[in-house]
Amino acid sequence: MTITTRGRYALRVLHDIAQTSGGEFVSLKDICERNDISRKYLENIMNSLCKAGLVESSKGKSGGYRLTKPAEDYSVGEILRVTEGDLAPVSCAGEGGFPCEHAMDCPTLPVWEKLTVLINDYLDSVSLADL
Repeated sequence: MTITTRGRYALRVLHDIAQTSGGEFVSLKDICERNDISRKYLENIMNSLCKAGLVESSKGKSGGYRLTKPAEDYSVGEILRVTEGDLAPVSCAGEGGFPCEHAMDCPTLPVWEKLTVLINDYLDSVSLADL
């Protein structure tokens, strides 16, 4: 499992908003500049975060993005699942996974299932405020 720039940037940007917004909207331009992320790429990420309800947007002169809940109520796992999808290390161990024909007698499947639980439990235990 590799977390892409999409997931890493989402964490950085939500942390940035949490640290700088004071509950107000933060402009996309300011976020891009502080985090050295291209506007087009960040717009795509923010669109996903908006659809998932993690941020809200406002247009206009004082528009931008802000968190929809306190930073301590966001888990890293929640954010990464929005941007990355399932966090399982192998496809057969994730939610809605693709079990192979050997799943019933696979000696390694329990290892992957346990690792998936450990990954998700850990990432869900770290909040945006913890970063």
